[in-house]
Amino acid sequence: MTQFAYLFERFPSFGQTFCYREVAELAQQGVRPPIFAIRKRTDEPLQDWDEHIVQRVHYLPEEKELLDDIRRASKKGKLTGEVIAALDEWGRRPDFLRLHQAVYVGLRLQEMGIDHVHAHFAGMAARTAFWIQRFVRISFSFTAHANDIFAPRNFEIGLDKLVDASRLIVTETDYAEKFLRERFPERAERIHRIYNGLDLSRFRRADFSSGPPLIIAIGRLIAKKGFADLIHACGLLLGRGKLFRCEIIGEGPLEEELREQIAQLALQGCVEMPGAKPQHEIRDHLAGAGVFVLPSVIDPDGGMDNLPTVIMEAMATGLPVISTTIGGIPEMVIQNETGILVPPGDIGALADAIEKMIVDLSFAQRLGENGYQRACELFSIERNVRTLLTLLDAGRNE
Repeated sequence: MTQFAYLFERFPSFGQTFCYREVAELAQQGVRPPIFAIRKRTDEPLQDWDEHIVQRVHYLPEEKELLDDIRRASKKGKLTGEVIAALDEWGRRPDFLRLHQAVYVGLRLQEMGIDHVHAHFAGMAARTAFWIQRFVRISFSFTAHANDIFAPRNFEIGLDKLVDASRLIVTETDYAEKFLRERFPERAERIHRIYNGLDLSRFRRADFSSGPPLIIAIGRLIAKKGFADLIHACGLLLGRGKLFRCEIIGEGPLEEELREQIAQLALQGCVEMPGAKPQHEIRDHLAGAGVFVLPSVIDPDGGMDNLPTVIMEAMATGLPVISTTIGGIPEMVIQNETGILVPPGDIGALADAIEKMIVDLSFAQRLGENGYQRACELFSIERNVRTLLTLLDAGRNE
């Protein structure tokens, strides 16, 4: 089996539970690769992370200590002339730290006998892995997610160079796989879809007993999640005389704006924003709900959801899902079978879908049960991690 290491921008991270679950499942399967993280977690809600996993993370030093480490390595003759020339030529240009971080990690991977590094997101970690390959001839792969491929930032080592240089590109949905294969047809054989996964046994099933019905939404409070549309839809439902409660769980830059919107629509009595919650509390909130809603939209910069983990979590709980026809969401939510899909930004259609779910309990329960079965078929973390290991090993001799 390929001896590989992980490289993350941050790990573990509240907003990237799919990364943590992947690493945790690998440990369950007896595979414990070294973990490097470029940045430390800051100001994140407390989570129930396994300390055995957290203690395995090697956090890279900050800039001054990093540069000092590279200088010492150079004086000891550990850097080739090619590496020294590249560092000197790049100088202090944007993203210069990625080169130094690549040297730092690459030297340690060599000492460990590691021959491959896998990054998550086509961003900072993947760009560092690009330079690791260039400097110490350790191959790399990465898992691409959403904005990193649909609305990538402009760096000299961009998505095109990452795809060209990587041994393997994993992405989360058929939609994203098709998007990447059409954009990079000469590398299509390297691009593979693996759904994120869950440990389904950790989710308690919803019993639909809450009264009035509880609408739940979870995610970062950012534009692409469409929570402003959900609040407007709640205003329409209240105007129709419907009884309900709505919880929007999460934190983010739009929190104050969304709270003001709730106040302007006089929804304080039925719409709550309790903030971010640890995973075990999120599971409890899901189990107490009657419908899950994520009204995703495309944000002004082109960013959009691909395979929102929270939809998987709702399906694992047996909740019906209301969402939009964005990215890979239709691969999860099957119209009128596991949920209802509405056009992004269509507040009237969103309100109608929610009303149908909270009025017709048997319909909601049937869709929730179908969603649970679909989650079992598609989102088993054990099966999906085994697929990743197979792909990492298969590419070793290419």
